[in-house]
Amino acid sequence: MAAGQPEAQDHTPENGFTPLERPAPRLLPHIDGSVLPSLGGFGKHQKQLVVLTWIPALFIGFSQFSDYFLLAQPNGTCVQPLANESDWTAATPPVTVTSIAPSLKPTGNGTGHGYGDGVGMLCACKEWRLELQTGLSQNVVTKWNLVCDSAWKVHIAKFSLLVGSIFGYLVMGVMADWFGRHPVLILSVLFMLVFGLSVAFSVNVTMFSTLRFFEGFCLAGLALSLYVLRIELCLPGWRFSMTMVASFLMVGGQLLMPGVAALCRHWPNRDDWQVLQIVIISPFVLMLPYVWIFPESLRWLLATQHYRRSKAMMLQIARKNQVDMTTEPSGVLTELEQELHKKPQRSCIVKMMSTRNLWKNIVVLCVNSLTGYGIHHCFARSMMDPEAQPTALCHADYYTMAGIAVATCLALCPAVGLMGRRGGLLTFMIITALASLLQLGLLNLIGKYSLRHDTVLRDTLNRKFSVAFSIIGMFSSHAVSTLSIFFCAEITPTVIRGGGLGLVLASAGFGMLTAPIMELHNQKGYFLHHVIFACCTLLCIICLLLLPEPRGQPLPESLADGETFTRQTLLHPGEQHLLLAKSDRDYSRVQDTPLHLSATGGATVAAATALAAVPASYALATGGEVIGNHAIANGV
Repeated sequence: MAAGQPEAQDHTPENGFTPLERPAPRLLPHIDGSVLPSLGGFGKHQKQLVVLTWIPALFIGFSQFSDYFLLAQPNGTCVQPLANESDWTAATPPVTVTSIAPSLKPTGNGTGHGYGDGVGMLCACKEWRLELQTGLSQNVVTKWNLVCDSAWKVHIAKFSLLVGSIFGYLVMGVMADWFGRHPVLILSVLFMLVFGLSVAFSVNVTMFSTLRFFEGFCLAGLALSLYVLRIELCLPGWRFSMTMVASFLMVGGQLLMPGVAALCRHWPNRDDWQVLQIVIISPFVLMLPYVWIFPESLRWLLATQHYRRSKAMMLQIARKNQVDMTTEPSGVLTELEQELHKKPQRSCIVKMMSTRNLWKNIVVLCVNSLTGYGIHHCFARSMMDPEAQPTALCHADYYTMAGIAVATCLALCPAVGLMGRRGGLLTFMIITALASLLQLGLLNLIGKYSLRHDTVLRDTLNRKFSVAFSIIGMFSSHAVSTLSIFFCAEITPTVIRGGGLGLVLASAGFGMLTAPIMELHNQKGYFLHHVIFACCTLLCIICLLLLPEPRGQPLPESLADGETFTRQTLLHPGEQHLLLAKSDRDYSRVQDTPLHLSATGGATVAAATALAAVPASYALATGGEVIGNHAIANGV
């Protein structure tokens, strides 16, 4: 009993507080379990606000996929060749230059469609005719003739939106934790309108790229704040389904984008690309009333101890949900009244480094997000047919990628419902790794050990297998990326959720950034690029086993709550107890150790005797630390 008394003193008392710390609120920290149910649960008020977070998702989809049209590479026909290129006439077949097939880009030693060094001949022309196949009659590339020696400026323009998004996720995530979700949302909308509309009036490509950077910055803040607000409005049973609806709307924006571009074609007194930019930015004007109709996150207010603002908002929510708070039995308002004297306490993502488990979980999800988006480009490049016609290439591949995104969203719903967050993420990562390894290895085996004489059949099989594995890989890698972002939003505490989610989204941005980087280098090193990401998938499979399962669990509010989110063991406690109990080893021969170990032999036997007295359940609960402590205490 003497040995058990210290354990009894370490237990938390029934009131939930240890004697050495100041008592904390008993109900207010449990928002999913106490506060929201007392306000009507996921009632009318919350549902209306969630719908308001869905509407901008369609507009965000427009902006994220606008590069496919604003910066699409055109087909070129030489009209007036140089003097030393007199053999090239206007009747010469056009040199196709597309942004979707990297091998046909106007960089490096592209060769066109069998007309020699066609791109080099095109660059030797004094004058050429550029034609787009993406719905517009003119875009940024044709406006300022960004081909040949100026082609690198197209890649800088592509970089600008992605790099701006990366910085936006990092900066706006920290600001959302410090100042609140609502100020970041409104600030992002206002500057999105300013910079987005300014892009349409750019006078050169430098101004275009600079303004696109700030547009990406504001777009990132808008997407992040809406994502966090949507998560924090929902109870555990509604979080995933509400998030997937927003994902469907973003994919809908991707599907509708070609039609929107076609409607902007041949606009009078204005270039097509300028009209398209204005059309995709103008709908954000509808978000200006969010200043008044969209409130701050109640969950963030309570987690950061803004209790005075929380009280007014709780009364407003209860009134809209038709809940009478004067007779509510839970005592949430009564407890809130007692805490009104406390000052707000803000947190920053930097405090994550002081935790033991939380930072590891976020780093694992960052690597998953980076790998998912990075390898997605590898599969996309392998899927595209370099021999296809330009028009078919632009539209078929674009709609194929959009269709794969729709299929991914449809598959995620039942997969996560059956296997949970961690099980679904692990399954899709395994599929991604298998598709990548089979594409890298199996296709080489087909060409090396079989069909060596029938080259036509070999190339046909290689092409079909490559397309099949690419589609499977794009499907699973898109699921990995989507689920990693949602996973992070669930396991990161409310006080630093913006910063944690910003890190994962910024990692996703780095993964997407690999696509224009590879295009800038004319796909040099593409195979190594694919191999590196394939190895990362294997690493992610191992690390995913360390993550917890947040399905059905309340969102963590404080850093301490985030630390309690640890992975569950694979075996049931009873099975583990049986495994640990079956220890029938004979230690009678320990004394037969050599002479040079005799000095430590006695300590070893003493340590083994002490360990034998430790209950198996206690050894399991301490995670093996008991073994190290006893061994050190006995001089081993």
